[in-house]
Amino acid sequence: MSTMVKVGMADLKVTEYPNALTTLGLGSCVGICLYDPVTKVTGMAHIMLPSSKAIRKNENVAKFADTAVVELIKQMESKGAKKTRFFAKIAGGAQMFSFSSQNDAMKIGERNAEAVRSMLKELNIPIRADDTGGNFGRTIEFYSADARLLIKTAGQGVKEL
Repeated sequence: MSTMVKVGMADLKVTEYPNALTTLGLGSCVGICLYDPVTKVTGMAHIMLPSSKAIRKNENVAKFADTAVVELIKQMESKGAKKTRFFAKIAGGAQMFSFSSQNDAMKIGERNAEAVRSMLKELNIPIRADDTGGNFGRTIEFYSADARLLIKTAGQGVKEL
């Protein structure tokens, strides 16, 4: 019997087969899903911001793209997964509000998605699926059995990556 493990905002969790991971309400936040196909060790982070570097009190590593990915890898490896086999699926990074300004600081969803892509590339983890952008929120479920990512979107139904 499998368990659906909930990942909160600015949170990350690691689980093993047959369990699955879910996070609700990805707006400008990005859900990062990592998978080792041999061990079926599965990880998910719900990041809120692209970088921890400009923040003084950044004790919560799950909040930032740069630190969450590193921590997720560490926790997955402690359960026997090997980084060389990992691949990623990502979702979220929406522009939830329209701004009259073209200020890039307001494009937090886009910046989050780009920071995640950059971090994964730096760590040599290929992205197998990317459902980022748009102006709508998402809820995601990531299954350890087969690395299936279900994306539920209000008004747009469910899609599988």
